[in-house]
Amino acid sequence: MIPSDFYRGRRLRSSLTMRELVRENEVRPQDLIMPYFVVETDNDSFKKEISSMPGQYQLSLKQLEKQVDAAVKNGLKSCILFGIPAKKDETGTQAYDDKGIVQQAIRLLKNSWPELIVIADTCLCEYTSHGHCGIVKQGDVLNDPTLNLLARAAVAQAKAGADIVAPSDMMDGRVAAIRQALNEAGFENTPIMSYAVKYSSAFYGPFREAAESAPQFGDRKTYQMDPANSREAMREAVADMEEGADILMVKPGMPYLDIIRQVRDNFDTPVAAYQVSGEYSMIKAAALNGWIDEMGVIMESLVAFKRAGADLILTYFTEDVLKALK
Repeated sequence: MIPSDFYRGRRLRSSLTMRELVRENEVRPQDLIMPYFVVETDNDSFKKEISSMPGQYQLSLKQLEKQVDAAVKNGLKSCILFGIPAKKDETGTQAYDDKGIVQQAIRLLKNSWPELIVIADTCLCEYTSHGHCGIVKQGDVLNDPTLNLLARAAVAQAKAGADIVAPSDMMDGRVAAIRQALNEAGFENTPIMSYAVKYSSAFYGPFREAAESAPQFGDRKTYQMDPANSREAMREAVADMEEGADILMVKPGMPYLDIIRQVRDNFDTPVAAYQVSGEYSMIKAAALNGWIDEMGVIMESLVAFKRAGADLILTYFTEDVLKALK
């Protein structure tokens, strides 16, 4: 005889509408942030596919405008910009030049779509000839001298119209330096989305091709976090909050769901997760080989971020997901 008092979980899975009724987490267009790589070039038709990231491109300003136009029509709410300058130097001058490529892109997008949230990645690695995120002297990446340049970059981005600045360099004290500089320049209402917990990860490989930002010597392990550490992540997040961060980001995403959950449990601020280039490329490669249901895996991975506690998700799948949701 079958007992009548056991748990019947299937009652709430009986149909799609029933499952949607009791669903605990969902991915919405306003949760997603699309990264774009914009190139300083006189060739308006420049649109180069990134070989290690099928479906992603380096874009001229004109091509960026076309890409964003299509995405906005599908419901794009937010994007983040990475710049590739025509010239690089040891101190990343183009990062904080008012006419730098990201500043140009910000103005273009805000003029065309004032309601679009435009986030500027605030770092030096794409602009330095050595590929590191700070000033280098005798092979060392110098922390304190770099802070002023990062602050100048953030102010230049805010002047151009950036809604949010996002320091990704992992220099100690950079949030405080940027907050002070923004306040002094009259941008006290510009939020900072800090890459608070950014690991020195092998998952960044394709990005370095996309942004042309691979270090020319050594690695970034002296300033990005050791993947083995989790308690350290809380120290980094506490420091950034105390210095004035408004949003805390964890990067990468899928391998660090436990860290996202820890940040969520310990802080009331919005939490962002970055589904990085390596995560994108692995899903794309498997899908191109017919090994997985691409959109099924994409949506499952994004729901995992939401379930872990992320409010915002930076993902190269944003445009595809917006089409699917629409």
